[in-house]
This record gives sequence, structure tokens and C-alpha cells, in this order.
Amino acid sequence: MLSGKVALITGGTSGIGLATAKLFSSEGATVAIMGRDPSKGKAALSSLPNATYHRGDVSIEEDAKRVVKEVVDAHGRIDILVNAAGAFISSPIGEMSVEDWDRVINVNLRGTFLMTKFSLPYMGEAIINISSTAGVSPYPRGTAYCSAKAAIIAFSRALALELADRGIRVNVVAPGLTDTPMLRGIAGSVSRMREFSSLVPLRRIASPEEVAEAILFLASPKASYITGQVLVVDGGMTAGRSTTAGSLSKG
Repeated sequence: MLSGKVALITGGTSGIGLATAKLFSSEGATVAIMGRDPSKGKAALSSLPNATYHRGDVSIEEDAKRVVKEVVDAHGRIDILVNAAGAFISSPIGEMSVEDWDRVINVNLRGTFLMTKFSLPYMGEAIINISSTAGVSPYPRGTAYCSAKAAIIAFSRALALELADRGIRVNVVAPGLTDTPMLRGIAGSVSRMREFSSLVPLRRIASPEEVAEAILFLASPKASYITGQVLVVDGGMTAGRSTTAGSLSKG
């Protein structure tokens, strides 16, 4: 489906980003993954024999610019950009430090902006930004994360209009509860993960691979007439009243 395409995936060393990298690679894409931790990058490459790892923090301008240059120098272009890097901190607003606020906003929103900005001169086809159901249905103690993820949706819709005449499609995938290192860290225990599962109408947490399938669809020619849209992948959680408000907000 993606034969001959060049894809740059941020947050590509774990979770949804890594699952997307594996799926894209299996579909014939040349994949470049970006992440901050070289040890995680090395581990990721063990399951991605034809991919390259690029060390960098998406929230740092020099890193974003350098990684894009590395990919373009190697492959000449970027057909697909997936902004999957993310950071999460839960705290009451009165107790949240400025540093924590900035970290969450910078990784999620500033990072999406920087990677998009520097990739655009070489972009060919599609940008998929990863938001969250937190950006659609906010919850208490998540002001920074919810704000960043909601802003990614607005950013993506505005960008879709801006880039339409270039034929570049911009869409958003908004996952719900997904079995990633981030969610396991939030849960803190197996029993808590089971509790999270009970909140989902489908009664289970998504796998990263299921979210990756949605990203693949939006990156592929099958979504050639789709831009400026948000694809929610949440097992029905946002179909009605939010059931997560009291769950993710608890320590």
C-alpha cells in the first residue's frame, strides 16, 4: 500500500509510533523513526531491519531541523509525516509547575509544529498528527495534556486548509485508551489497567497495532479525498457521556 514511500515517524521507538513504523515497513515504506533515547532506538531497529533511527527531541528546534535534514539527505523527500511523539503529566492546575506545563505543551504541540514546519519543503502527500480522546472529551487534572491534544486538532484542521492546494492531506488520529508504556505508567498496576478496560464500551483497551491501522489508512491512497478530519479510535468511549473523567484523573 505504501510501496516506494518515505515516512518519518516521531515517537517511533515505542507504543503507537513503533507499531506504525512496523506496519508502514510491512506495507513497503522506507521508514525513519525519531526518538530521544538511543537505547530504545536500537531496540526498535531490531524489529525494523530496513528502517533508520534518528536521535532527537521534537520540542527542540535544532533537533527537529537536523532530523528532517538527515532523512531528506538520505532519501530526497518525505512523503508521509506521522507526529506521534507525546508526553503526559496529570496534576491539579494549582499544583502543576510551569516546567511540567511547558514540557507537555512543548512535546505534544510545539513538537508537532516544528516537525511539520521543517518537513513541509520536502513533503509529498500526507501528515497524520496523533491527538487523543483527551482533546475531544477533556477530564480534570489533565489541563496541559487536554489543551495540547485539542490544539493539535485545531492546528491540523487549519493546516489542512492551508495545504490543500498543494495536494497535501492533513488528518488526525485520536486514540482512546491504548496499551502503551505511557498508559501503563499512568495505571501503575495490572488491576488498574483492568479497571480502565471496564470503562470502554467494547470492554478492552486498544492495542497499538489497532491504532496504527487507522494511521495507515489515512496515510494511504485509500484516504485520497480525506483531509482536515479526526478519526477517533476509542472503542466507543466518546460516543456518549465521557466515562474517563474520574479514572485518568486519579493518581
